[in-house]
Amino acid sequence: MLLRNLPAVRLTHDQGIAATAAREMDDMEELDTLRIQILAVDSVGQERTLLGQHGISVLLEAARGAQRRNILMDVGQNAQALLFNMKELGVDPGRIDAICLSHGHYDHTGGLVEVLRAIGKRQLPVVAHPETFHPHLSSDPFLRSVGVDSLNGPSRLEEAGAALLLCRDPLQLMPGLTTTGEVPRRTDFEEACEIFKTIEQGRLKADTLPDDLSLIARLNGKGLVIITGCSHAGIVNILRASEELAGTDRIEGIVGGLHLWDAPGQRIKKTVQALQQMNIGWVAAGHCTGFRAQVELFLAFQDRFKPLSSGMVITV
Repeated sequence: MLLRNLPAVRLTHDQGIAATAAREMDDMEELDTLRIQILAVDSVGQERTLLGQHGISVLLEAARGAQRRNILMDVGQNAQALLFNMKELGVDPGRIDAICLSHGHYDHTGGLVEVLRAIGKRQLPVVAHPETFHPHLSSDPFLRSVGVDSLNGPSRLEEAGAALLLCRDPLQLMPGLTTTGEVPRRTDFEEACEIFKTIEQGRLKADTLPDDLSLIARLNGKGLVIITGCSHAGIVNILRASEELAGTDRIEGIVGGLHLWDAPGQRIKKTVQALQQMNIGWVAAGHCTGFRAQVELFLAFQDRFKPLSSGMVITV
């Protein structure tokens, strides 16, 4: 892994679908290269002119032979700050080929319409889970919406040029790069956050965020790179499902948020222990990961762990 702080760092919800998706992924070609650039995240690297924001936005530049695709995963919560960073980093919004939304929280979807307008394309694929636009609420410190706001609802996105692709199953973005689809929850310690609620058929209920999805890249000779938004499904669940889908336990790296900022110490400990037991090359985590979890990850992985910052580039 080449990781620099410079302006240039298939899963499914059902066993039957998992088997089919795994066969499809076995037939897929691998990516030759993958360049991952953190366009926006909670922290900014030293001596940078970029803006930080609570949220995350990641640009993937994937290449296989003559094929090149630029995939934007999430847009943070402030489009103006994101577009400022893109200009500072020399990233032309017009080169983006598709957007993937990790889930329907405001800090990943804010300003989507504004970003789509900056991209300036018609029928631009915007990939997400069908429940992304359902009510997402938080009870901390009081009941409030933390979901996609009305200014960025489905109809407004389509007016701005989006072709919404809402899918529960793994969806291939290009050979070697796929969404995870809905992730099975299997571990006994990666429970859903209690403060999250939703409304279903007029009833308030716990929100387990089934819309949480990640991206899996399969790299030639290097294994898998998993890119997450918040890992609400649990990073261990995500990795185990990824291994099943891809038919390999070789994980080159993890990039994104792990949502351990408010997790009890025991969950952080179990998560880090589980990651240590897997065949993982490196971890680059930030946003909702939290300071305590970052410390534990550093102690476990040493120089194979890096905290995310705006502008970071990872070349695989």
